[in-house]
Parts: sequence; C-alpha cells; structure tokens
Amino acid sequence: MKAIINDIAVNYIEHGSSQGLPVVFIHGFPFSHKMWEPQMRELSNDIHAIAYDVRGHGFSDVGDGQFTIELFVDDLIALLDHLSIGKAVLCGLSMGGYIALRAIERHPNRIKGLVLCDTKSEPDTSDEKIKRANSIKTIKSAGVSAFAENFVKAVFWPKTFEKNPGAIEFIKELVRANSALGICGTLLALASRTDTTQGLSSINIPTCIIVGEYDLLTPPSCAQRMHKAIAGSELHVLSNASHMSNLENTKDFNENLIAFLKKHW
Repeated sequence: MKAIINDIAVNYIEHGSSQGLPVVFIHGFPFSHKMWEPQMRELSNDIHAIAYDVRGHGFSDVGDGQFTIELFVDDLIALLDHLSIGKAVLCGLSMGGYIALRAIERHPNRIKGLVLCDTKSEPDTSDEKIKRANSIKTIKSAGVSAFAENFVKAVFWPKTFEKNPGAIEFIKELVRANSALGICGTLLALASRTDTTQGLSSINIPTCIIVGEYDLLTPPSCAQRMHKAIAGSELHVLSNASHMSNLENTKDFNENLIAFLKKHW
C-alpha cells in the first residue's frame, strides 16, 4: 500500500489485526521493508505490524534526494497519523534505530516502546563521515551494484557468507533495487545526524536492545552504553551474528522480540 506522506508516496505493508498492538518496523540503510520478512511472518495476529520503506528506499518515492534524519522522523510520525495510530512500538535496525531514537526525543508521546537493533546513539565520527563520502564517490563512479558488493562485507559476519549465502544475496538485491540518488541522499543524512546520547536517560518506556556479538559497525559496546543509560532496558547479544542480526540469527532475534512484546503488552 502507499500513502502520500509529506508530498511523496510512502510504501508500507501491514500484518495482523488493526486493533492489535501497533509495532512499526524501520529498516536499515540502504534496504527496504523486505528485510523484516522473517519477523513479520512470525508475529501473532494480535500484533498490528507495519513495515515501511523510508523515503528514497524500496518502493517509496525518492523526491528531491535531499534527506535528513529529521525528515525521516517527520515521515514516520505522518505515517502514524495516516494509519490513525496514536502510540506505537518502534523496532529499528541501524538507521532505523537512529530514526527511532530521534523520534523518541521529538515525539515521546507517540511512542510506547522501543526495540533498538544493531544501532547506537552516537553520531558519525570524522572517519565514518569520510567513509560515507567515499561511498558516494563509489556509487557515482562505479554504480550501486559495485557499492552493494562491498557493503555486504561490512554488515555480515564472515561465516554468514558460508552458512547463509541466501541472506547475502537477499540483502544485495535490496540494495541494488534502490536508486543512486536515494542511497547518496541517505548517506548525507546519516553523516549529519545528531547525537541522541543525552536523551537516553529520559527514556522511560519499555526498551529492548539487540545486537550481534560480531557487529563491527555498531558493536556490543555501543549497545551496552545505551542499556546502561536507559533505565529498565533489557539487552540481548546474539551469537553468530554481526550487523544484520535479524537475518543472521533469526531464531534468537524473533524469540527476544516476541518475548519483549508479550512481557509488556
């Protein structure tokens, strides 16, 4: 389905009862709502699960390609309004977590729970900003496919390439399906995002933090710092997983997610 959100068409899917607990899944960069397929199909029908494509990704419009995390948050809240959802649980991985953390700062009254997966509150370091700039150069010179080949090496545990090559190809397909304009615009948005660390101590809603034990981009140390700062939060470090923990260790990821939702709602 598509909704006109802030002058662009935003693609989203729904699963379960519209009267159930609203849980909004926010994908990582540069994927689409499809990365959440292993979670959407496991949730019970009493959960109103929504997965959407962040602007510039998947089947959502790219618009002018000038993005910020603030704009992504605006889109998220507008999507909740479109679906007549007052408060929702947000489940975000990596970039999705950045969007969720900024959303709870700006709109705490719209969020009833957080699932923060392979993400962090800190902004990009200078080195990380340079890497994003180099990625833009790669995309402009060699194309999205070349970028996708290198990108998967950074987000997957090396052994996943042997154990689960299907997950690697799945993510490559999601990356290749996005436009160069959308990916480059998002790289700039990620590089310019704010630091949400100070706001962590103000979070007073149920929060679950999940991270792969071999995640090098947003390592367990980042998850530990968030866990320490967010009172009452729970932390789960998943074995045999790197940055794509929902795909690399789907069983444990789903068990922790479902247990968290059942515990609090």
